[in-house]
Amino acid sequence: QVQLVESGGGSVQAGGSLRLSCATSGFTSSSVCMAWFRQAPGKEREGVALIDENDFAQYVDSVKGRFTISKDNAQHTLDLQMNGLKPEDTAMYYCAADRGGCPSLLYFKDNWFPNWGPGTQVTVSS
Repeated sequence: QVQLVESGGGSVQAGGSLRLSCATSGFTSSSVCMAWFRQAPGKEREGVALIDENDFAQYVDSVKGRFTISKDNAQHTLDLQMNGLKPEDTAMYYCAADRGGCPSLLYFKDNWFPNWGPGTQVTVSS
């Protein structure tokens, strides 16, 4: 079965950087849409970035220019490089995946993705 496990979370000061990684297993095809979501305390889970099988990446406005999503098909990993971190980036970050194509940003919601990791905490202090 599909398994996703995130790593790389931690605590940083505003302006700092973190790199999250998601190890994946169980996919038999490279035709997979992969994404990062986050959920802050008391808030709904929101999409951050997604990437399709052709490495086409999309970002929500709040992270555009600061975060970079990438994947390594050979290593079966998904990464999220986060630069210029802000206190409002503080959240639990989740890796998600779905077989097939990616949605447009208009439909970039958590109910699109059936496969999830347990999450990794990112805390940004001011």
